[in-house]
Amino acid sequence: MSIPALEPPISRKFVLEFTKMSGAGNDFIVIDNRFYRFSGEELSTMAARFCPRRTGVGADGLLSLQVADREEVDYRMAYFNADGSLGTMCGNGARCLAHFAHEANAGGRQLTFSSDAGMYRAEILDHDLVRLFVPPPASFKPHVPLDGSLPEEAESCHYLWTGTEHLVVFVDDVQEIDVANVGPGLRSNSALGDAGANVNFVQVLTSDSKGAETRLRVRTFEKGVEAETLACGTGSIASSMVAALTGRSKATRFDIEMPGGVLSVGFDGTAESPENLYLEGSATTIYRGNLEL
Repeated sequence: MSIPALEPPISRKFVLEFTKMSGAGNDFIVIDNRFYRFSGEELSTMAARFCPRRTGVGADGLLSLQVADREEVDYRMAYFNADGSLGTMCGNGARCLAHFAHEANAGGRQLTFSSDAGMYRAEILDHDLVRLFVPPPASFKPHVPLDGSLPEEAESCHYLWTGTEHLVVFVDDVQEIDVANVGPGLRSNSALGDAGANVNFVQVLTSDSKGAETRLRVRTFEKGVEAETLACGTGSIASSMVAALTGRSKATRFDIEMPGGVLSVGFDGTAESPENLYLEGSATTIYRGNLEL
């Protein structure tokens, strides 16, 4: 009697658990890489594969909760843009990852973490409100001499580094700006070098004469996503600080209206030497799911 040949064992794809999160409309794929230990190259590949909308999960970027790389932090943050490029910092992403880390028992309500942009601190204020404390911005350059001309609706561009590169352009009405067509030329202007910059179109809505509070409306074209996003945390910080540095506001607290929601920026001291600079807003879980790799 012949013995039938055995079928080969079933080959199954690797299943990756992920969480979809939103920070005022900035959306992210979030994974706990303390267990998976994916390399930076692998994370980059996953971001480029799964972040595109309609063909993937759909997100502005991928956040990875990493094992702490030094004793004084709770974890390390790694961030990759939707096109797979490394992002040094993402303010809304950092707030979402802090909320995720807290729920994953990586730390308490006060969290300290490292990133490619340096050390940061976050505080979970309530169920979905997270405050991110950030270092003072750097490399302020007013009236950047760009190659080519600005659109008629825009005043001169100002440059500021807030964990990543930003241009701030003040306009009378952000709703009148064709961000999809104007943004790319400014974002990759040759005067900015290879890194380029995110581009924030900013309208000053109200400014308290006593300098207590200012309200801005901002739309941002983000590099790495190469499109307008519903919100940008580091862009909110850049817009607020440049408004203060150029004398458009005397405030130390700003409320920023973005298409996806409202973010708050505040600081102590002066715009030239800010202390306890923070970004605050919602960080919510949309859903959890699995991906096959």
